[in-house]
Amino acid sequence: MTQRNLRILIADDSDTDRLILQAIIKRLGHQVIEAADGLEAVQKFRDECPDIVLLDALMPRMDGMEAARHIKALAGERLVPLIFLTSLSDAEDLARCLEAGGDDFLTKPYNRVIIEAKIKAFDRMRRMHDTLSSQHEQICERNRQLLEEQAIARRVFDNVAHTGCLDSPNIRYHASPLSVFNGDVLFASPRPAGGMLIFLGDFTGHGLPAAIGAMPVAEIFYGMARKGFSGADVLREINQKLKRILPTGMFCCGAMVEADFKLGQLRVWNGALPEAWIIRGEGESLLLPSRHLPLGILPPKQFECVMEVVQVRPGDRLLVMTDGVLEAANDRGELFGLPGIRQCLEHRQPHTHPFDAVLEAVRQFSDRADESDDLTLVGLDITDQPDLPAEPEQPSLSALAGPTEWRCEYEIRERTLGDFSPLPLLLHICLEVPGLRTRSGEIYTLLSELYNNALEHGVLQLPSEWKHSADGFGKYYSERQARLARVDGHYIRFSLHHTRKPGGGRLRVVCEDSGAGFDFSNHPLVSGRDDESRAPRYAGRGLLLLKRLSRSIKFRGKGNHVEIIYDWNFSAHQGDGDDR
Repeated sequence: MTQRNLRILIADDSDTDRLILQAIIKRLGHQVIEAADGLEAVQKFRDECPDIVLLDALMPRMDGMEAARHIKALAGERLVPLIFLTSLSDAEDLARCLEAGGDDFLTKPYNRVIIEAKIKAFDRMRRMHDTLSSQHEQICERNRQLLEEQAIARRVFDNVAHTGCLDSPNIRYHASPLSVFNGDVLFASPRPAGGMLIFLGDFTGHGLPAAIGAMPVAEIFYGMARKGFSGADVLREINQKLKRILPTGMFCCGAMVEADFKLGQLRVWNGALPEAWIIRGEGESLLLPSRHLPLGILPPKQFECVMEVVQVRPGDRLLVMTDGVLEAANDRGELFGLPGIRQCLEHRQPHTHPFDAVLEAVRQFSDRADESDDLTLVGLDITDQPDLPAEPEQPSLSALAGPTEWRCEYEIRERTLGDFSPLPLLLHICLEVPGLRTRSGEIYTLLSELYNNALEHGVLQLPSEWKHSADGFGKYYSERQARLARVDGHYIRFSLHHTRKPGGGRLRVVCEDSGAGFDFSNHPLVSGRDDESRAPRYAGRGLLLLKRLSRSIKFRGKGNHVEIIYDWNFSAHQGDGDDR
């Protein structure tokens, strides 16, 4: 490497020594700055900023050691090699020179070869220091930019991924405060017809790469859950999105839980997360292992979103976790693992919640558990309370703003009946009326009961009595899948009509199916004999819900043509109550 010309300060009170040294350095191609004493050397250093300083140890007004201290202070973090010019030979005197900030010595009389070698060596050291300092500044600046970008990403993520219903009394969770940036994500949302969806994910990578994947997942999850899509539908959309946007080698291990407290049912999908645990009220445990690949790996046609159905009762608890729980390590490098979970659950106190038992066991096993950036644990209590608080809607300036006078017809036919649920689309159309948005749960329930009764009891002719026992429940859904393959020529048709009325509005929903119908004329809930205990079990709870939520319900034709009227009013909470 070609050595560039340096600016070298020579400070010596001997004119002769100074001239000799000056001549040698100039022949080496460097520029010389002269000073006759220590005070002048400090001033010249301040004014000229030389690259190397040659400083006599003994000078008037200010000796070399005092001058060295001032020069080092002026240099700050910049490396300026300081070489003492001395005839001293006493070890203590030389040590004081080094303590004052000196880096080396040149003994008198001067040797040109030694001087050249030392200047080159210290120049290499100086340039290396400058390079390292520059790289350090670049690293600091890059780190500052990354922190700023993460802060921005965090604000954006918080706007998309709100807490949903994670604060519900039957949910417990432990997650890093910055979980989106270590790869773990946790979402929960109430469903319009009751129950909830919970998604726990663990992205490969940390920092912004994890945030980039987490943001669309949060938007898809909350957007689709709010509209009534099933957990399987949400998983299908998440996988398709991640497969399209994530680079090869990056994916999301995840678990989706769809809880229906009315039916006492959990639907669970586990894609490469640790086993989920169901702890029965009597203490028995059931493990739900991973049966699928992570999200973002398989193309849409190969992706399987079939969810495992588990019957549960009030008092049962579900535990779902990321692999950070299993990989928590103690000071001997041992992992907590599945045996650690099994042991703490088997030996927990009777009144200790399984969530608390596992979390406390991990903390005792590894004192670093609280600081782990990828440990997420979720506990869900199965409750007999069917209704959960819905997500608050942003208030509209006027509940009558937007479309209030409209009519819509929608029909699905044949194989589409088994492949597609029209409920989210129909709900979305209804919620275009701002006044109906706070009633999304009731609207979804009405549409859902109409559609499910039309499909299962109208088109498929399934008797609801089968669902009144555990064996019958399995038979019911097995036969449902078989009959969905034989729906050629069948259809279900919806007609929606909304009109404005004083103080609110009216939604008329007509559902017609191609099934054989049923004899509704003697049904107590239809004939006016409002004795629910005498109601036949043909339609299960469907007619009861429809009657309670709507202003009126009418059957026409063979019983396969149902019309309900739903009135809403500003003064009512949800539905219309007594103001109809």
